[in-house]
Amino acid sequence: MVSITPVDRQNESAFSSNIAVFAEHKRSLTSQEIDTLIQQGNTNSDSSWQNIFVPKEDGLFDVSLIRDCEFSGFVVLGRLTRSVLKYHDLELCTGLYHSYITDVVLGDDVCIRNVQYLVNYHIGSRVILFNIQEMSCTHHSKFGAGILKEGEPESNRVWIGISNENDARAVLPFEKMLPADAFIWSRRRDDNELLAAFVRMTEQENDRKNNTFGIIADDVVIKNTLLLKDVKVGSGAYIKGACKLKNITVCSSEEEPSQIGEGVELVNGIMGYGSKVFYQAIAVRFVIGRNCQLKYGARLLNSVLGDNSTVSCCELLNNLIFPFHEQHHNTSFLIASTVLGQSNIAAGATIGSNHNSRSPDGEIFAGRGFWPGLCSDFKHNSRFASFTLVSKGSYQNELNIMYPFSLVSIDSTEQAVHIIPAYWFLYNMFAISRNKSKFRARDRRVIKAQHIETDPLAPDTVQEIMYALDRLIVLTARYLKKTDPLYADIRHDISQQAKDFLHQNPDTDIELYDPQCQKRYGARILKVAQGYREYRRVAKYFAVSALMEYCGKQNINVFSPEVFASIKEIPLYTDWENVGGQIIPRIRIEFLYEQIKNGRIQTWDAVHAFYEDCQVEYLRYKTRYALHILESLYERAISQFDATVYTDIYTDVAYVANYMYESAVESRKKDYTDYFRTITFRNAEEMTAVLGTLDANEFLNELKADTTEFCSRLNRFFSALKK
Repeated sequence: MVSITPVDRQNESAFSSNIAVFAEHKRSLTSQEIDTLIQQGNTNSDSSWQNIFVPKEDGLFDVSLIRDCEFSGFVVLGRLTRSVLKYHDLELCTGLYHSYITDVVLGDDVCIRNVQYLVNYHIGSRVILFNIQEMSCTHHSKFGAGILKEGEPESNRVWIGISNENDARAVLPFEKMLPADAFIWSRRRDDNELLAAFVRMTEQENDRKNNTFGIIADDVVIKNTLLLKDVKVGSGAYIKGACKLKNITVCSSEEEPSQIGEGVELVNGIMGYGSKVFYQAIAVRFVIGRNCQLKYGARLLNSVLGDNSTVSCCELLNNLIFPFHEQHHNTSFLIASTVLGQSNIAAGATIGSNHNSRSPDGEIFAGRGFWPGLCSDFKHNSRFASFTLVSKGSYQNELNIMYPFSLVSIDSTEQAVHIIPAYWFLYNMFAISRNKSKFRARDRRVIKAQHIETDPLAPDTVQEIMYALDRLIVLTARYLKKTDPLYADIRHDISQQAKDFLHQNPDTDIELYDPQCQKRYGARILKVAQGYREYRRVAKYFAVSALMEYCGKQNINVFSPEVFASIKEIPLYTDWENVGGQIIPRIRIEFLYEQIKNGRIQTWDAVHAFYEDCQVEYLRYKTRYALHILESLYERAISQFDATVYTDIYTDVAYVANYMYESAVESRKKDYTDYFRTITFRNAEEMTAVLGTLDANEFLNELKADTTEFCSRLNRFFSALKK
C-alpha cells in the first residue's frame, strides 16, 4: 500500500542531520536566483528554496544551467559553470535538466539530464547521469556487503552460498574480498569460534547507523539505465543500458575503470576493479574479482569469481572459482564447485549435475588447470587433481582423480575409467610451456591485491606429483605380488622392488587397477612406467628451476655443497595449499586460523597483510621444498649426492627444458604440414596470410630464447658438481 507523508520532510531526513557538513563553504540562493529558477520551470517542495546550497565564490554558479527540475529535501551543488562533458560520442552541457532531485550532494561540473527519480546520493565531479528511470538509496544500504544496520534482524544479512547448494559453506561478501578469503572461510565449517570471528571481521568497520547515502565517484558516466538502487560506484566507471543494479558496489578507478552494459542485472554483490559486465548478463549474490568479464547472457548466482576470469553465455551456481577461469558456452553448467583456477569449461560440460542423493548437498573440488572435455558430465561428490584433462563422456559415478596432469577417459567396453598419468608431459608439453606465459599475459590487474601462481609446476602441483609417484609404486607392488611368482613369496614391503621394476622397464605395457579413483568400478592406470618416468623428470625440473631462481636472486652462479647447506637452514614445509591462487604452506594457514581466533588478527586487511608476508617468504620456502624433492627422489641427503646423481639430475632437467621447446614447435608445425590443416586454404600464400609463418611466431621465438638461456645457466650451475 502506498503511504502518504507531509511534503515538509526536513526534520525527518537523515540527510538533514548532516547538512552543516555537506553545506560547508556554501550559501543559500538569492531571491533573484530563486526567481530565475522558477521562470525556468523548476519547482521545490520547500517554498522558501532554502534547502538548496551553492558555492559562495562569485562566478561558480550559473543559475541558467538548471531547468525543468523538481527539488525536495536538501540539495548541495558544487561548481556549476557552462562547459561540455564528453565521453566517447556522448557530449552534454553541464547542468541539471528535466530531473527529480532529493537529498543529493553534487560535485563540480556535473550533468544530470532526464533522471526521473534521484534520491539520497553523493555524486562526484565531472559525472554524467543521462536518461535514468530511478536512482535511489535507502538509509540502511550496505552496497552488497554482508553487514547489518541498526534494528535489522539477522535474516536480512546477505550470504553467498559458495561451494555447496545447502549454504553450509556460505560466506559474507565485503568490498575487499579475495577468493583466498572466501576459501579459508568456506573450509573450516566445524570450527564455530573461527566462523564467528569471520563475521566480526566483516562487521569491523560497520557503525550500523541508518545514515547511508549512495555514492557516485568522480568521472562516472551512467546513461540509458532503468534502475540503480543502493549502489556505490567508483571513479571512472561507465554504465550504459543496464536494467537493474541493486545493492551493489562497482569498484572502479582511473587506472582500472569498470564497465556495465546493456541488459545487465546485478543484485547483492561486489564487482571488482577493471571488470566488465554486459550483454544481458545476470549476477545475484556474488563477488567478481579484478579484470573479469561477464557477458552474453551469463548467469552467475551465489558465487565468487576470481581475478582475470571470463564467463560467457553459461550458468554458474554456488561456486568458489579461483583466478583465470574460462567458460564461454551457453551449454555449459557449473554448480556447487570449488575450482582452483586456470580452468576451462567446454561446451556441453555439466559439472555437478546432481543429484545422486536425496538432498542438494553434493560438491565438486577441482585443482587448478581443470579442463573437462566437450559434453562431459560428473556427479557429486568428485575431486580432481591439478591439471586434470577429462575426455568427452558421461561419468556416471563419483570420481577421485589423484594423478595430476593426467588424462581421464571412458572405454565403452568396460565400466572402469581409464587414466594416463603425466599425460600432459607425455603428449601435451606445449600446453605446459605456454600456460605460464599465457596467464601472465592475461593478468591485466594494475593493483595485484594477491599474488597468483601461474607456473604449472609449483609446490602445490609438485606435492601432487610426489603423491602420484608413491601411489604408482604401491599399485605396482600389488600388481607384481599378484602376477609375478618372483614377488609372490616376498613377505615384507616390496616397494623398492616396485621402484626397480619401473626404472628397469621404462617401456612396459602393464596396466594397474586403482579402486579409489571411481566409486564402484575404480580405474585402469595406463602407461604406468612412462608416467612414472615423466613425473620424476618434471619434479627434478621444478626443483632445479626453483634452486636456480633462488640462487639468481642471491647472485650465486654455481651450485655447491655450501649453497645447499645454507638452503637447508630455511624452514621446510612439505604440505602446501592453493589459497585463492597463491601457494602457501598449509601450516601457515593453520597459524592464520589461530591468529584470527585468539584476536591477534581482527580485520581482513590484516589477513591480506598475512598473505603478503607469506609471499615475501615464498621463494625461500619453495627453494627449501625443492631441495627436499631432490632428496626424496634419490632417497638420500643432498650431502650424499655424487657426480653420478648430479649428472642424472642435469640430464633430466635439460631434457625437459628442450622437450618443452621442441614439442611446442612440433605442435605448431602441424598447422603447416598436416594435410587436413591445409584443405580450407586456396593456396600456400593464403594459408600464410591467415596463419603467419612458423618463424614469425612470437611465443615460439620467446620460448627458444628462454630455453637457450635456461640451458646455458643450467650448465653453469652444475659445472662443479658433474665432475
